[in-house]
Amino acid sequence: MSTAVVVVALALVAIGGLAVVVTHDPIRQAVTLSVFGVLLAVLFLVLQAPDVALSQVAVGAAVVPLMVLLAVRTIRRDRR
Repeated sequence: MSTAVVVVALALVAIGGLAVVVTHDPIRQAVTLSVFGVLLAVLFLVLQAPDVALSQVAVGAAVVPLMVLLAVRTIRRDRR
C-alpha cells in the first residue's frame, strides 16, 4: 500500500479517537465508538492484516458498543 493511504487511515483513526473522547453523552459515545471500531478495521486492512480487521469489526464495532448501550440502559432503569 501507498504511504499516503496509511497516513490518511492513521489520521482518520486519530480523529475518530478524539471524537470518542470528547463525546459526553454515553449513547452517542457508544455510536462514535462503533465508528471508531470500523476506522480501526480499515486501518488494519490498509496495513494488510485482514484477520485482525475482521476481529476488530466483530468485537470493536459490534459487541463493545452493544455492551455499553446495554449497561447504560440498565443504569438508567435502576435510577428511576
